[in-house]
Amino acid sequence: MTQPPDDSLARQARRDPKAFSELYQRHVNAVYRFVLARTGNQEDAQDLTTETFMSALESIGNYREGGSFRAWLLGIARNKIADFYRAHRQTVSLEAAETVIDPDPLPDEKAMQSMQMERVMEVINLLTPDRAEAFTLRIWGGLSAAEIGDIMGKSEASVKMLVHRAWHDVRLRLAPAGGEHYE
Repeated sequence: MTQPPDDSLARQARRDPKAFSELYQRHVNAVYRFVLARTGNQEDAQDLTTETFMSALESIGNYREGGSFRAWLLGIARNKIADFYRAHRQTVSLEAAETVIDPDPLPDEKAMQSMQMERVMEVINLLTPDRAEAFTLRIWGGLSAAEIGDIMGKSEASVKMLVHRAWHDVRLRLAPAGGEHYE
């Protein structure tokens, strides 16, 4: 059985909030991963994900059909994250990000993933804010360059360049000592 498209569910959710639950189920993991990658804290990510969906439900009438519902949600999440940082004005630990990769790894794999994810997040935090945001929206949010451009107010070409440069910076900083680097 085929699932109804996001636009159809969004239209139904304007009249019946219960229809919003299917949209929630489809997109909650992507929103959570994006928020977790930006905050680095599971509790904050859970809270901000909840706030994102509450805000989306309240403003479902503002969703423009034909656009990407996921991009619209991640735009709301982006605003919630900005509000969060404005209110807290502090750096948040990134210790919980390893659960993004695989929820059931073996213990030694989990330890290795944890160290690798911690290092990747350290490197992402060294990127310029625009590069870091475009990179996390692409990698953890799963958005296209056009969708990211809509969220960030930039052209698709500009976003592609930001993501490309972010990838380059991440690879360069993660390259093992001795001159080898990732291709």
